[in-house]
Amino acid sequence: MTKKNEPMDPLTPVLRPVRAGNGFEEALEQILQVVRLGLVAGGERLPAERELADRLRISRVTLREVLKVLQDQGLLESRRGRYGGTFVRHRPGTPVGGAEEELRRRVAGVDIEDVLRFREVLEAGAAGLCAADGLTGERAGRLRSALAATHDAPLVEYRRLDTLFHLTLAELSGSATLTAQYAAVRATVNDLLDCIPLLVRNLEHSQRQHTALAEAVLDQDADAAREIAREHCGGTAALLRGFLA
Repeated sequence: MTKKNEPMDPLTPVLRPVRAGNGFEEALEQILQVVRLGLVAGGERLPAERELADRLRISRVTLREVLKVLQDQGLLESRRGRYGGTFVRHRPGTPVGGAEEELRRRVAGVDIEDVLRFREVLEAGAAGLCAADGLTGERAGRLRSALAATHDAPLVEYRRLDTLFHLTLAELSGSATLTAQYAAVRATVNDLLDCIPLLVRNLEHSQRQHTALAEAVLDQDADAAREIAREHCGGTAALLRGFLA
């Protein structure tokens, strides 16, 4: 059962049938993205094994191997009993000015400029496609619900719901490839964002941009939607460069 004002199924943009031959590796990649994107929040339970295996189209034996790896890495934990299952472990944030070793580990080897450019291309492309196609009915409702969730979000939940808003827009573009690529790059962006503080003024500005972006998409103004998406990505890029460059 989904929470009020959240997209119907936040895992849909990430979980998809894996290709034959690399079932274990691709399933591991997708469940890692679910965790890194915060699509299942810390302390919450993943879908049941049967459902996950069906959605990924892998055996439950393979799925259990994947879950065991992620448990060994400290990302998931298994609980027994009536209310048991596989749960996402809480990920402590990294405050600026402390835990420098963890910050360096996350940023090391990441070409920040490349990641930010690719994210902007995908965001602008998704926004333009959605606006050109025209979102009506259930699809328009999903975008409005994802937007409303970001406005109602407490500070500790904001980043997760912000991610869901952008993933929803990517999925509504109708391109499965774009959606998969966006999920991957957004996971990296979230790792970078975890290294900097949440700034209330920036979040308020982001909220206004989210609203303008959704309105442009729903008004079928593709040029405006692309431009707002680029501007929005530029703000995030400026913060990351300032803190991490």
